[in-house]
Amino acid sequence: MNKKLDTDEVKNLYKAVVSLKSEEECMAFFEDLCTINEILSLSQRFEVAGLLREHWTYLDIAQKTGASTATISRVNRALNYGTDGYDTVLNRLKAEERE
Repeated sequence: MNKKLDTDEVKNLYKAVVSLKSEEECMAFFEDLCTINEILSLSQRFEVAGLLREHWTYLDIAQKTGASTATISRVNRALNYGTDGYDTVLNRLKAEERE
């Protein structure tokens, strides 16, 4: 974990997210916690991650999602050099689709 994020407050936030039991609870929590633009930005980054894993080009991703090349590059860097958070979730969602 990034040392800047190793605080009790951040850990409590993560515990709160893990405690959510449904998509409805998650939606309510994030709508209270974040601004609309923050939620849209997070969802855009997650969509970009999925498209990068499907080997889409930056240009095609930018056209489909409206993400800037800087955002796409940041997500790509996280996919390649990050903590595997995107891959963990993308793989779980893909496994759920197959069930």
